[in-house]
Amino acid sequence: MPRKSHCGKQLTICIFLFFILTHLLPAQVTSDGNNLDIKIALIGPGDKIYSWWGYITLIIIDKNSGQNISYDFGIFSFKDNNFIKNFVFGKLLYLCGASSAEDNFDNYINLNRDLTLYTLDFPPEKKIEIQKIAERSILPENRYFYYHFFNDNCSTRIRDIIDTASDGQFKEHYDKNFRFTLRQQMRLHTWFSPAADWFLCFLAGKNLDKPNTYLNAMFLPSELAKSAEDFNFTDGNGVSKKLVSNIETINRSHGRNPVPDVPANQWLQGLIAGVIIALIIVFIYFIQAKYPKPGRTALGATYSAFGFVFGTAGLILFFMSFFTSHDFTYNNDNLLFINPLLLASIPLGVKYASSDSYDKRIFIELSLRSLWLLPVIGIIISMIINIFPAHRQDNLPFQLLMLPIAIALSLEPKGLKKMLHWFFWRWQ
Repeated sequence: MPRKSHCGKQLTICIFLFFILTHLLPAQVTSDGNNLDIKIALIGPGDKIYSWWGYITLIIIDKNSGQNISYDFGIFSFKDNNFIKNFVFGKLLYLCGASSAEDNFDNYINLNRDLTLYTLDFPPEKKIEIQKIAERSILPENRYFYYHFFNDNCSTRIRDIIDTASDGQFKEHYDKNFRFTLRQQMRLHTWFSPAADWFLCFLAGKNLDKPNTYLNAMFLPSELAKSAEDFNFTDGNGVSKKLVSNIETINRSHGRNPVPDVPANQWLQGLIAGVIIALIIVFIYFIQAKYPKPGRTALGATYSAFGFVFGTAGLILFFMSFFTSHDFTYNNDNLLFINPLLLASIPLGVKYASSDSYDKRIFIELSLRSLWLLPVIGIIISMIINIFPAHRQDNLPFQLLMLPIAIALSLEPKGLKKMLHWFFWRWQ
């Protein structure tokens, strides 16, 4: 009986060690590429905002050892030291890692995400080369990198591996103009959340509106998978062949918002919202004319509220543009008309609402009207700048949203006429 128990323990230990060796330890580079299958796993959008744009991993299957390894080039943790600080300043440290592909697949299926496998038909020697690159990427001295949403992420790293294995043919083939800008590509995955869609577009500077290429467009995992599917390369024997030999759908999500073929236009929404808000402001002016005290309080609160909303947005953009590494916010003309100066409207609005005497309130009103005249001038300058293609920024929705509001807050005619009459009367 004790002997049987001892044998059972030995068997358990052997099974455990086998599991460790085949699933958790890094793969050994094989000398026979015929035993390798190279795939990319395209994972569809998820629920969290950082997963809206999908994900992609490199899968290497060793048919001899039975190892099925997923190489990930976009791993991070909210528990990392200084994560919030690094996120705010645009210096997020990501890492490359290897794990069991089956376990990852189960996780994505449980999260109700699309999962599609693309088999890459590289010759044996190129499969070994890909495996070596993947193994080098997870070494302690290589595994950490500074993440960039557009230039260095899970998708661009696999794009570069494919290009290396194709001897540069992949980049050479796709170094041509793409149909969408980076801004438009980004918005394909944010349309269902208006708040996030508008705010991300507001933060995005004119660098995202430059002519785009297929190579740069492959920051999106779905675009990389589609480009790989459509790509033909010439092997070492001079034979042209398709890169993707098989596509296998592992899971289809249910109830998720579809990714549209083209991004939705925002300018009409911006114009309608701006006009409606401007009409409400004009109505408040009308109320003030009939009922001075409640109207004055409402108008002062309106100035303060819009100062807080647009001033805070401008402050965030100003900080990101000048003090962080979030370079997608650089060169942003939205700062010409939505900037931290508008925060001054908060205390001025409070003073306006609490001033009973028009003689005391007149200089506050002048300050408020002058302050909100600045966005009107900034929008005009921004529109003029957009005439020149090299300096164009796709910010028309924000111009059309802000212009009616700023005009109503600065150039409302009845109050402006009264204020000018007061000044001219004092000068006489």
